[in-house]
Amino acid sequence: MIKLGVNSVLFKHYNFADAARAVKAAGYDGIEISAIGGMCEHLSPDNWKSQKTYIKNVLDETGLELLSSEVASQDSERLKKAFEAAAELGIPVINIGPGGKSGSRKEFAATIERLTALAELAESYKVTLCCKAHVGGSIYNTPTTLRAMAAIDNPYFGIDMDPSHIHRAGEKPEKALAKVLPRMKHIHIRDCVGPGPSPGIPALQACGRGEINLFGYFKAMVKAGYDGPVCLEVIGPEQDMVEATRIAAESYGYMNACLKMLEAR
Repeated sequence: MIKLGVNSVLFKHYNFADAARAVKAAGYDGIEISAIGGMCEHLSPDNWKSQKTYIKNVLDETGLELLSSEVASQDSERLKKAFEAAAELGIPVINIGPGGKSGSRKEFAATIERLTALAELAESYKVTLCCKAHVGGSIYNTPTTLRAMAAIDNPYFGIDMDPSHIHRAGEKPEKALAKVLPRMKHIHIRDCVGPGPSPGIPALQACGRGEINLFGYFKAMVKAGYDGPVCLEVIGPEQDMVEATRIAAESYGYMNACLKMLEAR
């Protein structure tokens, strides 16, 4: 069964326990624990050992699974600590962005070199490192994603397929998904209004609010046999608890209905 989760960055104004309770109340199976430095560190790679018991107690209370963690940074020392935490806490996937600059061959080559080394580090902890195409980055669309897939031959490197970034690259995510499926290990999901570069305000990133054919995306996902995590990732200004929970609940209702119609939940 495809498991639905929420990146806890949506609740960055609140502690992890409050975030997890809201995510559970909205109906989700699990949570992507944010470890984004300077934005939201519900998991701090530098201090995870002191957080370990607290995090496990929150999971026991809510019944949620840790589906993934977003670290974002490509700093090898920070990621080493994050992989160590993931191995101990049972987090299967660590998500980062590609960095670099779109259209630069030199920066694309540097990105591949970095990701190759980081995938080897992830492998030593038996944790999967996922990277997504990102607006403005060296990997920013399906062609550059395919080039990265071909260049990094490591089973612990995977693709985080975020339809909002593919949409802003001028593609149709529901058609692009099948091309990257062989290495797809995680999905960050949200809706998007307009061509970007921004995905829009948080309220309009809720699934079903924007222009992406998310039902078509889910249909392609189910048809292709994807069974990994699908985590709502909403980035932007801090939301109060009511609004953050509304965004999470509205998105869950949309995604769950899509998957039920497709007999995947």
